[in-house]
Amino acid sequence: MPSSSAHPGSPPIEQLQGVVERLTFHSDESGYTVARLKAPRTRELITIVGSFANIQAGQTLQLQGIWRDHPKYGPQFQVKQYKETKPATLTGIEKYLGSGLIKGVGPVTAKRIVAHFGLDTLDIIETHIERLIEVPGIAKKRVKLIQTALDSQKAIKEVMVFLQGHGVSTTYAVKIFKQYGDESIETVTHNPYRLATDVYGIGFVTADEIARSLGISPHSEYRYRSGLLHVLSESAEEGHCYLPQPELIDRAVKRLALPDYQPKPDQVEYLIHAMISDAELIVERLTHEGSTKLLCYAPPFFQAEFHLSRRVLQLLASSLVVDNERVRAWLDRFMAQTDVSLSKQQQQAVEMAASQRVVILTGGPGTGKTFTTRTIVALWKAMGKDIVLASPTGRAAQRLSEVTGHEAKTIHRLLEFDPKTMKFQRNSDNPIPADAVVIDEASMLDLFLANSLIKAIDTNAQLLLVGDTDQLPSVGPGNVLLDLITSGRIPIIELTEVFRQAQASHIIRNAHRINQGQFPNLESVSPSPKTDCLWLGAPEPENGVQAIQELINDLLPELGFQPARDVQVLCPMTRGEVGTRKLNQVLQALINPPCPDKPELTRGGLILRVGDRVLQQVNDYNREVFNGDMGVIEDINLEEIEVTVHYAERSVSYDLADLNEIGLAWAVTIHKSQGSEYPVVILPLYMQHYIMLSRNLLYTGLTRAKKLAILVGPKNAISMAIRQIKDRQRYTLLERRLGGVPKANESLASAIL
Repeated sequence: MPSSSAHPGSPPIEQLQGVVERLTFHSDESGYTVARLKAPRTRELITIVGSFANIQAGQTLQLQGIWRDHPKYGPQFQVKQYKETKPATLTGIEKYLGSGLIKGVGPVTAKRIVAHFGLDTLDIIETHIERLIEVPGIAKKRVKLIQTALDSQKAIKEVMVFLQGHGVSTTYAVKIFKQYGDESIETVTHNPYRLATDVYGIGFVTADEIARSLGISPHSEYRYRSGLLHVLSESAEEGHCYLPQPELIDRAVKRLALPDYQPKPDQVEYLIHAMISDAELIVERLTHEGSTKLLCYAPPFFQAEFHLSRRVLQLLASSLVVDNERVRAWLDRFMAQTDVSLSKQQQQAVEMAASQRVVILTGGPGTGKTFTTRTIVALWKAMGKDIVLASPTGRAAQRLSEVTGHEAKTIHRLLEFDPKTMKFQRNSDNPIPADAVVIDEASMLDLFLANSLIKAIDTNAQLLLVGDTDQLPSVGPGNVLLDLITSGRIPIIELTEVFRQAQASHIIRNAHRINQGQFPNLESVSPSPKTDCLWLGAPEPENGVQAIQELINDLLPELGFQPARDVQVLCPMTRGEVGTRKLNQVLQALINPPCPDKPELTRGGLILRVGDRVLQQVNDYNREVFNGDMGVIEDINLEEIEVTVHYAERSVSYDLADLNEIGLAWAVTIHKSQGSEYPVVILPLYMQHYIMLSRNLLYTGLTRAKKLAILVGPKNAISMAIRQIKDRQRYTLLERRLGGVPKANESLASAIL
């Protein structure tokens, strides 16, 4: 076959045709794919690499590209262009049908259909689908399901062809169609930047690529407005509630820049003022020592922070009359009956909780926060109060319920989220029906969840917030617990005395040493460890991966732990040799290897298998599962292409389009572990993590372990983590709003113009 070359001396362009056997890797965001192709008259599978809008195992592809010799992986075919053709062989048709492309047809059903109709299969499905009833095991109900799936595909085919022509994956094309229906093409053509706010998974970067493909100008006002909001959204991922205007301009200029286009700061500033005028941005004036700063908020952030501060002050303003002598008498009886002596700090906390509307209970591990909370709950019960308990995560709520003997819920369930309206049903007009509310792990409260929670607290109720400010702050924007404490407006009890029984734990003692900037006392790993805090000094990341495998294979089972149930690997980062991505593949193969009786499926290069531990990665209000919830895959239906995950309280099913919401969780980041405890924690720390290493990161990771913690890596990485106090300033005005700073003027935007 003749070939051509684009440039003299470059490899010739060649053509290749074959059937996709399997995907090694596929990114929905970029389309970058590594796959294995079976070509006619070749015994070995061919590795193909390129960008594909949509690709499935079983597809027959005609490819144009060049051959490259990869130094590590050998010969690869670099794809420049491709098109799909109908599969021509029985095996190809079977793989194509069973790939998950058609809901209701999995590998088993595909095999039956092809066995019955042979090479006529695709024509029959397209023109005489009712004949599928002839296939053994396919009932009318299944035929109807397949027909519905095909009709749906036909309805969106035009949309998908259009979008794929502009680099949009099938998954996102379906979501776009669900969002806009028949107006999809018109909407995307007119303003593709709407996708960034309307469709989950499509951010500004993807929308910008689509816009450029459509020929939209880089200085489009739509682009500037979307870019500015994107920059604020990115800053929220760093914990910020706003950005000072100069910083917003600087970040926006960098974000909007293209290889052939450089925006000017004054253009960005002009659009900021235009967005203020259109209420797309809200600006707060902050005057300090004669100079005025302009602080730029996305409206939801401003409203949440402003109303949170007002509601907290409203709660604090409501008086409460309590007989303190009766409270002290009850406390004396309680200590006598339980044969437990509370410290002076704990007793003070109980008395304060009885007499104040809002109280914060804080302190490190082993200082008695849990027992103090339990005592406060017992007191409130004795006072005849209706009490509710909640925590940000399902696991933390379950633990809170166990230690208090009182039902506890997640905050989302407590607030009764309604998927139809996409709002919490509990609010200031319909408050939580309780006289007292306990919120544990309050350090995890971000701005929006805190605002939703506080406004749902009845002004006649009491609120106890329990948390440890030395842990990592919330994943979401704000620094709510710390701001509440430093405002000076809320009664606070900080427990500092470490109890004798807690002092026996080296995990707790070392956590306090780390907090004080001291290196932990660590015992080297041995077959018979004498403490619950160990160290394995594997010097390089590659050694660390091997060391973790050996711990899970040998030491931990010998100590009586079951890796599939008891062991959690916590990493500072997702990337790198000892990041969560790499370790999840290693640990899955080690702890939950493939087995004929364990169904599995592959999506975008990720293998999901029955028995796998998985993590919910976004808030899904329809399924009532939330970012950070951890569960185990209990079933995979290859016919329906459905994955069922069992969480702490119930089971949840995902179809193919929503599988990007979950990921493997044999290894998770320390940030994602907040609010959870595990019998055994393995904590790899290496200098390649230096960007993330910090004292509160190490402290948080270590204190997730209940029975045994094992630090893996060189001591200099541990030392660096202890030295780096990365309580990086988060841009938030909550503390100032609570502490008597003049009220925010909601008409400031027009005043600035």
